[in-house]
Amino acid sequence: MIYVGTKCQLEQVVTNELTAAAVGSGLLPVFGTPYMSGLMENAAQSALGVFLEEGQGSVGTELNICHISATPVGLEVRAEAEVTAVDGNTITFQVTAFDECGKIGEGTHKRVLVNVQRFLDKAYNKL
Repeated sequence: MIYVGTKCQLEQVVTNELTAAAVGSGLLPVFGTPYMSGLMENAAQSALGVFLEEGQGSVGTELNICHISATPVGLEVRAEAEVTAVDGNTITFQVTAFDECGKIGEGTHKRVLVNVQRFLDKAYNKL
């Protein structure tokens, strides 16, 4: 059983490789939104780790975020994910990101619990 209120947080230092300019989502050397969203999703999926059964995983199905403040190279960023709802196999999270000076992003994220092998079989049947 997955509990509302379960949390996880992950940190990383912004490097040149994690900038908008490096990923192509912008031209500036600041923390890229794709990397912020990835860190948020990673925190959410990590929060579920202790609840997963053998052969089970989760996939992201919805991400609605705002990137509200730029973070320069060299600062540490932190993403937090908290379970806010559990509806069958669908888990909803509040996700928030911070740098050393304050909040840089926020939003919601949904993940669905899946049987890993069935999920991969269905995906690869497209080939």
